[in-house]
Amino acid sequence: MSLAQFPLDTRNEFVPRHIGPRDADVQAMLELLGFDGLDAMIASVVPDSIKGTSVLDLPAGQGEAEALAAIKAIASKNQLFKSYIGQGYYPCHTPSPILRNLLENPAWYTAYTPYQPEISQGRLEALLNFQTLVSDLAGLPVANASLLDEGTAAAEAMTFCKRLAKNKASNAFFASQHCHPQTLDVLRTRAEPLGIEVVIGDERELTDASAYFGALLQYPAANGDLFDYRELVARFHAVGALVAVAADLLALTLLTPPGEFGADVALGSAQRFGVPLGFGGPHAAYFATRDAFKRDMPGRLVGVSIDRHGQPALRLAMQTREQHIRREKATSNICTAQVLLANIASMYAVYHGPQGLTRIAQRVHQLTAILAAGLTQLGVTVEQEAFFDTLTLATGSQTAERHAQARAQRLNLREVDAARLGLSLDETTTPADVEQLWALFADGQALPVFAELAARVGSRLPAALRRQSAILSHPVFNRYHSETELMRYLRKLADKDLALDRSMIPLGSCTMKLNAASEMIPVTWAEFGALHPFAPAEQSQGYHELTSELEAMLCQATGYDAVSLQPNAGSQGEYAGLLAIRAYHHSRGDDQRDICLIPQSAHGTNPATAAMVGMRVVVTACDARGNVDLADLKAKAEEHQERLAALMITYPSTHGVFEEGIREICAIIHANGGQVYIDGANMNAMVGLCAPGQFGGDVSHLNLHKTFCIPHGGGGPGVGPIGVKAHLAPFLPGHAHMARKDGAVSAAPFGSASILPITWMYIRLMGGEGLRRATQLAILNANYIARRLEEHYPVLYTGSNGLVAHECILDLRPLKETSGISVDDVAKRLIDFGFHAPTMSFPVPGTLMIEPTESESKEELDRFCDAMIRIREEIRAVENGELDKDDNPLKNAPHTARELVGEWTHHYSRELAVYPTASLVDGKYWPPVGRVDNVYGDRNLVCACPSIEAYMDA
Repeated sequence: MSLAQFPLDTRNEFVPRHIGPRDADVQAMLELLGFDGLDAMIASVVPDSIKGTSVLDLPAGQGEAEALAAIKAIASKNQLFKSYIGQGYYPCHTPSPILRNLLENPAWYTAYTPYQPEISQGRLEALLNFQTLVSDLAGLPVANASLLDEGTAAAEAMTFCKRLAKNKASNAFFASQHCHPQTLDVLRTRAEPLGIEVVIGDERELTDASAYFGALLQYPAANGDLFDYRELVARFHAVGALVAVAADLLALTLLTPPGEFGADVALGSAQRFGVPLGFGGPHAAYFATRDAFKRDMPGRLVGVSIDRHGQPALRLAMQTREQHIRREKATSNICTAQVLLANIASMYAVYHGPQGLTRIAQRVHQLTAILAAGLTQLGVTVEQEAFFDTLTLATGSQTAERHAQARAQRLNLREVDAARLGLSLDETTTPADVEQLWALFADGQALPVFAELAARVGSRLPAALRRQSAILSHPVFNRYHSETELMRYLRKLADKDLALDRSMIPLGSCTMKLNAASEMIPVTWAEFGALHPFAPAEQSQGYHELTSELEAMLCQATGYDAVSLQPNAGSQGEYAGLLAIRAYHHSRGDDQRDICLIPQSAHGTNPATAAMVGMRVVVTACDARGNVDLADLKAKAEEHQERLAALMITYPSTHGVFEEGIREICAIIHANGGQVYIDGANMNAMVGLCAPGQFGGDVSHLNLHKTFCIPHGGGGPGVGPIGVKAHLAPFLPGHAHMARKDGAVSAAPFGSASILPITWMYIRLMGGEGLRRATQLAILNANYIARRLEEHYPVLYTGSNGLVAHECILDLRPLKETSGISVDDVAKRLIDFGFHAPTMSFPVPGTLMIEPTESESKEELDRFCDAMIRIREEIRAVENGELDKDDNPLKNAPHTARELVGEWTHHYSRELAVYPTASLVDGKYWPPVGRVDNVYGDRNLVCACPSIEAYMDA
């Protein structure tokens, strides 16, 4: 056979790999729905008023090898200099077993937020380790499961102090000039709309502590100094103020922890515990506080409880504090913990143990002391007498020349000012590096002899600040120090969990779709992972090319004119979007506009965010079909016409339908002087079909960890960029390292930059037609599930043609009346079938919201539907008395292997409990714990690794 007889197939092989259903499956699903073609079905879903608004004009998708080659060429434009910049970001080693078995492992990065604790025990244990690590090092009893970055954590600490301080007369917050500059920038952004005055000064010159409700100190100081804060903290406490300390976790292995010198909050970054620099993120921030303040602490908290068998079990504790419940009364709008990165940091501590961490810190400090001694010998003025790893050098008129000399040798030093420069050492520094730095300043002098200085240079830590208390005594930090042990520990934890690598995760509003391997590969390339966020711009040309291209891609997807990639979570995107609206009004002299209209069905972050930017929330009603009540919206917009700032609306709606009146809704708000914020959480139903920037939106945030394929990572990282119309573009987030210098919402200019290649790859691989196809299949899959299940569970909301968007809500409330079976019972029973539960009781109590995404095959959709139908049959058996109303597989779900081999006292068989369908015999997921007791966990709060005795007692 000649080569000419073989067709040269030029189709993009990636699109059908991303999209689950095959062509024949699509036809079968359309047939069930009563449509001849996909376009006809979509035409019945998307309202006429917004059809044709898509401006998606992207080239055809590339193959995986081609796209990887293209992004490799971009990455190569980043120059990797040896970084001594510090300022909260440090080169470090990610241990290879953590890199391979956690960061690059889909069992960890495709998992969802652990709201269902029974199938999340592995990542919950890793997070409990993180909390224990932070609590131990900070010297405070309660730590959360991470925040977004150090700057954001400091801003949370400021508002935390405002709420809890006894000095209610003051509206001023003191921030030390020795804090990292990017932290101070984020503080100022957060404070301004809340009317908080941030006073930046030298704490050593502070005379009147009573002028402040709280203070933020840096330990060690950004310039390298080590200060004893005991007396200062006591002075603040004497006048009813609270004190937060931003502290370096590695330094705390050697230094007196903040909790021991009186700090009320310790915060900072866990980045240098094995997390790559990544041009600024994602990195896990930590936040620890006193036990008395635990119910006001922002972020998620992992706690220890028991399951229905009395066995220890972990869960997210005290969720009543969180934004999704407290709404505009929430203490924070943050709904993302940096779980994947916190878990890397926790495993870094598990792997090295207390001795290993201390040894790393001692080595870094010893090298810094040797460096300082050698520089002094060479006649260089070192400003610090006491320090951990950072020095500031008085270089006078030679400063610019020194920087130029350093860069000529591919070294980056910290730019302090025109007369000084700084440098910070880290885990990766070697004696040869120290000698190279000496040579930089030697000017022809003989270099110091390293061995001689090493033999006589002592510690430069003040005796009064040296740590006396032990760290990390729990067994988990003292066992897994060989690679074999760590590998098995990580595998053991992963086996406890259900992630996307095991089965479909049908969570409505969360869009758990394929995170393709080709999209993930560039994340751990050194060209993206090893770049400091404050490296000179000429060294980060690859990142700037990637971000510019990605911004243009997202403008195409949304119909907006400009995009900011800085927000490092969806909640931060909401915040940045409302800040832009607020700034726009103020630029026009409309300072009085502070009313934000929010439908009652909105995500909990929406009202919490509005409160954070100083807006007053006015709730608007929804009609019986779940749509915004236009009459109520119009009445309230007109009532508040003079003060109307914005409407926050999710589209398609949180109820899973395209509201036909969206253009009219936008027109009502604009007619009354407001701006329209369209929450992009459900963008997976719009890409390529319609564009919010073209049908009335002024600003939207996008969840790149939903629509655009960045993995959820067990609850984070996320990226929440905002797209805006041209009139709002001047008010996008700024940064000291960007053209606009103020208005930073994240510590790094591009937020979680190192995971942006994932979305770039996704869009490049799919192309415009592929993205449109993905949206169509997401809608088809959702409608297929709704149609298959509607005779068993009522579908609560549909559009005018009886169809849903990308998700559907099943109403289980009638079943509670007829059988006593609750939505929780169904959710837990799904675990026995090997499925993560859909979203429970949001936005309507007693319902399940299901979003299958385009990535799921028809076979997997059918497997899920079969499970739901089988569960309905079990409920029917309860209704007719065949199964006991109190002792049945649903009330007792999930069932563990331990329970199966024990004494069986139930009124149903073991086989029905654990093998309700024959297909499970071949691939059973065994939940490690039974149903977790939430009330017990909140009443008996333990949020650090309990002692072995406590486990034995349980």
